[in-house]
Amino acid sequence: MSTRISDLHIAREELLPAPRELHAELPAGEAEAAHVARARAAVQSILRGEDRRLLAIVGPCSIHDAASAIEYARRLREYALHADDALCLVMRVYFEKPRTRLGWKGLIYDPDLDGRGDIGAGLRRARGILLECARLGVPAASEILDLVTPQYYAELLSWGAIGARTVESPLHRQMASALSAPVGFKNATDGSVQTAVDAILVAAQPHTFPSISLDGRAIIVQSTGNPHGHLVLRGADAGPNYDAASVRRAAAVLTEAGLPPQLIIDCSHGNSGKDYRRQPEVAASVAQQIAAGSRAICGVMLESHLIEGKQAIAGRPDALRYGQSVTDGCIGWEQTVAVLDRLRDAVRRRKAGPA
Repeated sequence: MSTRISDLHIAREELLPAPRELHAELPAGEAEAAHVARARAAVQSILRGEDRRLLAIVGPCSIHDAASAIEYARRLREYALHADDALCLVMRVYFEKPRTRLGWKGLIYDPDLDGRGDIGAGLRRARGILLECARLGVPAASEILDLVTPQYYAELLSWGAIGARTVESPLHRQMASALSAPVGFKNATDGSVQTAVDAILVAAQPHTFPSISLDGRAIIVQSTGNPHGHLVLRGADAGPNYDAASVRRAAAVLTEAGLPPQLIIDCSHGNSGKDYRRQPEVAASVAQQIAAGSRAICGVMLESHLIEGKQAIAGRPDALRYGQSVTDGCIGWEQTVAVLDRLRDAVRRRKAGPA
């Protein structure tokens, strides 16, 4: 019988570059840093109810191709020029995908979509895309899934998310307490809003936990707590929670917990019944609530790409259709514009109403 007791299931080990090395290779300059700081300040102002615009976090379910991601960012920037009075547009730039079973785990983990798992290359591509978004003046949002990788790119985010599968995780709540960007916590997959509210309260407190430094060394982090946590309603397997009654109930839970009754509605996932084609229907209901004067709804999320639908990777990355999702289905660009127009007009009507 073998007496070996360690690394029994390790097939390969590779060194990652230290975060500081990647920062030096792909540096954020003064202009990029100023853009991120301004975008974060705008998001925070909306979350406090001081800025009456709607936060619209819109973009691909996941990023798998830099060229189509940057083209999307350029289109979003152009649209923002005509909607900035009503919408604060932030692009979904998601690099990590939680999988219920098997599937592509995202650009960071498998940048070539071939299963080799070149994480070093994935981190470089991810940081490069975020830098280009910052240079274009497009704020970026991403779900924080891994506990190590944020050191490589998170300073470039204007908004972060803790997803429905990890909102109950003590480790993710600790990590969120140290993140510099505002963080949205999604209700749990069973629909529990209280779970997300608990996470907001926990992440707002100081924590001490292990992490890695910019030099790649194991360190102890003492956080001050993140005061910009907020709720995201994403529906559940049992049904949606974007309707006016659900919004009122969620706002009441926030108020009871001593938190501002401000929340974001995710038009996808449980709220769309996992059917991307129903996102405009959800957004229309949200727009109606906003136009009627709802102050609780401060933001929306949309899964959108250049081309509607989704496609399978199927071992042929070179044969993929440009600008179409390889994970969840997305609405196309033209429909995205129509949805954003409706939300923009609803915000303008709300702003024109009584204070």
